Amino acid sequence: VLAVKGSASIEVLDMAGKHNLDGKIVIDTTNPIDNSQAPVNGVLQYYTSLHQSQMELLQAANPNAHFVKAFNSIGSHFMVNPTFPGGTPSMFICGNDEAAKKEVSKILVKFGFEVEDMGAVEGARAIEPLCILWCIPGMLHNSWSHAFKLLRP
Repeated sequence: VLAVKGSASIEVLDMAGKHNLDGKIVIDTTNPIDNSQAPVNGVLQYYTSLHQSQMELLQAANPNAHFVKAFNSIGSHFMVNPTFPGGTPSMFICGNDEAAKKEVSKILVKFGFEVEDMGAVEGARAIEPLCILWCIPGMLHNSWSHAFKLLRP
C-alpha cells in the first residue's frame, strides 16, 4: 500500500528500489494535492491535470509494478467495515493489470466495499478528483463522515 503525500510518492518508490516493485501489486492511495496553493472555497488544488493522473505518473516511473488505485477518497476511519445508513459504499478502482485488480477487489470486499472497476490506469483521471469532492464538506463544514455510492437502476 502506497500511502504517502502524493508529491513524495515517486521519490518514496525510488527509495524502495524499482526492482523490489517488479511484479508486485501496489495499492495507490495517493492524491496529487498541491500544497503550495490553499484550497479555494474548500476545493483542493492539484498539481496534475485531467489529462494525466498521479497514478499514471507512478505507473510510468515503475512500469513493472501493478498499480491499483483505491482508498483515495474516503476517510481513514471508514476504510474498514464502513457503515452508512445508505448502504455499502462504493470503492472505485483502476489499473492496467486485471489479476492485480482482482486481488485488490477481494481485499476491498472483505473490508466492506462494493468494488467499481473504472478500467485501466487512465481511469485514475476520474477517480483522483473524487478526493477533491470528498474534502469539500470537510473543508467547509467540518463534516468528514461520508462516502461515495454508485447507484444503478
